[in-house]
Amino acid sequence: MNDEALLVKQVKDGNALAFQQLVQQHQRLVFHMVHRIVNRSEDCEDISQEVFLRVYQKIHLFNFQSKLSTWIATIAYRTALNYVKKEEKHSSTDIDEAISLASPEQSAQQLLEKKAIYQFIHERISELPVHYRTVLTLFHLEEMSLQEIQKVTDMPLGTVKNYLFRARKLLKEQLQNQFEPEEL
Repeated sequence: MNDEALLVKQVKDGNALAFQQLVQQHQRLVFHMVHRIVNRSEDCEDISQEVFLRVYQKIHLFNFQSKLSTWIATIAYRTALNYVKKEEKHSSTDIDEAISLASPEQSAQQLLEKKAIYQFIHERISELPVHYRTVLTLFHLEEMSLQEIQKVTDMPLGTVKNYLFRARKLLKEQLQNQFEPEEL
């Protein structure tokens, strides 16, 4: 029995520590999914908690037809979409700090320029249609395969590829219009 199967079995048996471990292992994935769809920081935590509540309530239905992370991402995706449908409000949020992009030999000016590009990209992503944002996030940030994204979103594979292509194209055009080639 692999680690994932053992963890799921322990959660099904009511082991609170196992569920806590499951949450810790997947909270980044869930938050990214929710944040890209909802785009409101103050609501993301609540929705993420709701996702894990649903995971706990439905863990007995998990049958290893997919990876656990894919199953959890599917729940996060659907929960966030339901929230958006209910609220019908979209607002942008502050961008995470881009300090990790810096290397020690970079000047303050270079750091500011990189941070501006990073912020611009995230702002443009937040303005994309929800399906483009989702596919882009799952592929590039969560490093899911196209097949995994297909399972999570329940979209045909061709649609996933198309959305990813279109989202990249839109971002590329916006970057080229905003920045000089040497800045990128």
